[in-house]
Amino acid sequence: MINRTLVRTHVVQTLFAHYEQGGNTNLQARKELIKSFDTTYDLYLMLLEFVNELTHYAQIQYEERQQRAKATHEVFRLSRRFIDNRLAQQMYYNKELRNQIANRHLSWEAGLNGVSAIYQALQQAPFYIDYIEALEDNYQADNMLWRKIMSELLPNNEDFINALDEMEIHMDAQNWTIDLDVVLSYVIKTIRRFKEDTSADEALLPIFENNEELQFAEDLLQFAIEGHDEYQELIANHLHGWDPERIPFMDKIILQVALAEIIKFPSIAIQISLNEYIEIAKEYSGEKSYLFINGVLDGIIREKKLHLTL
Repeated sequence: MINRTLVRTHVVQTLFAHYEQGGNTNLQARKELIKSFDTTYDLYLMLLEFVNELTHYAQIQYEERQQRAKATHEVFRLSRRFIDNRLAQQMYYNKELRNQIANRHLSWEAGLNGVSAIYQALQQAPFYIDYIEALEDNYQADNMLWRKIMSELLPNNEDFINALDEMEIHMDAQNWTIDLDVVLSYVIKTIRRFKEDTSADEALLPIFENNEELQFAEDLLQFAIEGHDEYQELIANHLHGWDPERIPFMDKIILQVALAEIIKFPSIAIQISLNEYIEIAKEYSGEKSYLFINGVLDGIIREKKLHLTL
């Protein structure tokens, strides 16, 4: 699940924290990097578990309204279609999800306000109304509903993000809201893999597809730390009129990690590395930082005459 885009972002964030905290040992930096991947995987699991939490909340609301209608002798006609959603049932009985949630001691308890808010928003969503009112009832519609919840309702929802922030603090996690859009894409990918006959033994996405990605992450962090003086000197020599004192610290960190990758991983096309770190700068640094970073890296690459195609 953790791809190289996430690896690069986490290495930059870990290195930034490493220096902000006074430059702890390299081993400690590595531990923090591994922890950051682990907590991102926790977010993946918690977003899958959100299917169960929202369904359970809907069940409670259904039963309460049913009791009120019974007490007031009203006609009760609320649909159970959302509660009986077959994809939700598969998630509830998925053995790996149940085991992971239990073993990692994960819980939505600190984020229940977000569950309530999303349920209220869901009931107003046109795609949900269409789902409830549709005459045709099939698994494909059940599956699609949850993909739309993950892709259309959760991103940028302030109540949901606040709930994640609360849980992040409660569970001593990090970067949850920063990684949310990427992790949601993997949750949608997971839901898309489920079919009507998918059993409770269905495997979830692993934290890493293979050991190479983890090794890349550890090596990139190590090379960036070890090459600090060399890379910062290269950066200083290519400022071309920029005041070193006014360059954001994050920009220096992004450049340092980018140079570690470009110099130490010649098998990765330079253009790929450039594009990745320019995107990181757009996301995590100043408005014009990506232009500055692109210019500095381009100058260094040309000066060193790296034998790689731009």
